[in-house]
Amino acid sequence: MIFAIEEINRSDSLLPNVSIVILSRTTGPFKVPVVRTLAQIVKHFGWSWVGAVNSDNDYGNNGMTIFLTAAQEEKICVEYSVKFYRTETEKLKKVVDTIKKGTAKVIVAFLSHFEMGNLLDELSIENITDLQVIGVEAWITAKSLITPSSFRVLGGALGFAVRKINIEGFADYIINEFWDTAFPCSQMEGNYSQFSLNCNGFQDLFALKKYKEDVLEQSYSSNVYKAVYALAHSLHIILNCKEKCGSENVTVPLHKVVEALKRVNFTTKMGDHVWFDSTGAVVAQYEVVNWQQDSDGSVKFKPVGYYDASLPPDQRFVLNTDNIIWARGQLEKPTSVCSESCPPGTRKATQKGRPVCCYDCIPCAEGEISNKTVNCKQCPEEYWSNAERNNCVFKVIEFLSFTEIMGIVLVFFSLFGVGLTVLVAILFYNKKDTPIVKANNSELSFLLLFSLTLCFLCSLTFIGQPTEWSCMLRHTVFGITFVLCISCVLGKTVVVLMAFKATLPGSNVMKCFGPKQQRLSVLAFTLIQVLICVLWLTLSPPLPYKNIKYFHEKIILECTLGSTIAFSAVMGYIGLLAILSKFITFSMLIFCAVWITFIPAYISSPGKFTVAVEIFAILASSFGLLFCIFAPKCYIILCKPDQNAKQHMMGKFQSKPY
Repeated sequence: MIFAIEEINRSDSLLPNVSIVILSRTTGPFKVPVVRTLAQIVKHFGWSWVGAVNSDNDYGNNGMTIFLTAAQEEKICVEYSVKFYRTETEKLKKVVDTIKKGTAKVIVAFLSHFEMGNLLDELSIENITDLQVIGVEAWITAKSLITPSSFRVLGGALGFAVRKINIEGFADYIINEFWDTAFPCSQMEGNYSQFSLNCNGFQDLFALKKYKEDVLEQSYSSNVYKAVYALAHSLHIILNCKEKCGSENVTVPLHKVVEALKRVNFTTKMGDHVWFDSTGAVVAQYEVVNWQQDSDGSVKFKPVGYYDASLPPDQRFVLNTDNIIWARGQLEKPTSVCSESCPPGTRKATQKGRPVCCYDCIPCAEGEISNKTVNCKQCPEEYWSNAERNNCVFKVIEFLSFTEIMGIVLVFFSLFGVGLTVLVAILFYNKKDTPIVKANNSELSFLLLFSLTLCFLCSLTFIGQPTEWSCMLRHTVFGITFVLCISCVLGKTVVVLMAFKATLPGSNVMKCFGPKQQRLSVLAFTLIQVLICVLWLTLSPPLPYKNIKYFHEKIILECTLGSTIAFSAVMGYIGLLAILSKFITFSMLIFCAVWITFIPAYISSPGKFTVAVEIFAILASSFGLLFCIFAPKCYIILCKPDQNAKQHMMGKFQSKPY
């Protein structure tokens, strides 16, 4: 609201003698919400990199301060903020040089009418025509700025203008008042004799008496209208307290008028609601106008939106972007950014020493993505980033499969071992009556061959996707079959020891460890392992587990041990029996060597290779037992049948010194 009233003295039937002193103001205060809305316009169109220029006076400096604060809140970067005063020619040239060197394509010009005219002239001289200018009320609808060259610079400019309101009868009043004051003779309609003024010289102008196009836009006149009525309402409020004032001749100070204005609340004849907030500011209502050119070349200020502070917050600011013509007559919105938006799969990395709007785009780290966001985010646990880093996909699930090369090779050797064991068993069965088979305790030999077959087959439980059953079978079947196998070896070893002692005079040890005792010893050793495995499966069984920690990009399906103590007991018991046998049986040296080297290899092998190493150890130890125990005997049976005779066997034993 602009007041330019120095003193009012009225005396009529409505008002007593009241003297009101109001300090005149030459420049109206800008509306803080509207200045902030300038920043919202910039943000609305995605311009994060702008230049700013303002008048070097209270109006421009205060307005620019508010805009810069609002721009920072909206995360808008200002490349430069320069200012000049209308008389500072050299400073103006530096301002234009800064604009020319800048990369921002959007300029917020918080200038008065005079400074804008000076800047416009310099920009035209420098032929700077590719800027999208955002203006303020002071110049955005100033027709005096329209020149043949100005539209090349300001074409497409956007800004706030005071809203137009039609005051009924105002144009007619202005015209009639003008003609009655400037041309009194126009009232006489040709009877000029009564006036000393010679009207003959103005007769040609009478045809324009009804012409209204030159009447100024009613934007500011509507504010004057509201100001007068607001002042009248505030006077009415003051006069209502005349009984309390104690005198009919009262000098009302300015602060009393302001306090009264805060209580003003009325509706004008045009339907506008007028009131003042706690600071004494009137509600802000502005149009958003766009500099456009008609087909005839004339420049017009086309409304493309509005700002109305009287509406709810989400309805105050409205823009119709389809009706906007941009700088240089373009229909497509210009771009003004320091750095282009980062593509999906990358993130912003601020450039050192530059504003946050200037950044480099660097790829997201593995396991992170970015698509619509500006920062990379971590994928969920069971997901991983794709190659483009713009989407999370399921991690590759890894386990030792029957269909992959490694699995096929291990299955082949497992079945190959089963086949060899069966062939040896068939050979021994066919030659069960020969001395070499009888001498090697055929019953324990067949039991050992059966347990070796189970050892080869148990390696198959380690291949394929882990399930509850496969996890429980893996280590328990392995533990039981190997104990059965080593128990047979231990039994055969004890039989050999007993045989050597039986040759001594008076020895009767073979009766104490006959076939029945041999079967019972194997059964007893095996039952101990069965008991350990039953307790293991009952208390804390092995279960399938998704290991997402070893590899970040894939999930390893494996079996947990369940109880580490139970697993250690199973392996320890196998080791104990192996140690008891290895002092006599050469095959157990190979067995122990395999499993001793297995431990570090098992710990250091990642993922499915852990399972592969374990299968390899099972197969290697099984093949070791098979070849070391049965290969020499098979060789004699097949290649040296003459040595498979009782006489040869007896001679061999007799030739040994004991």
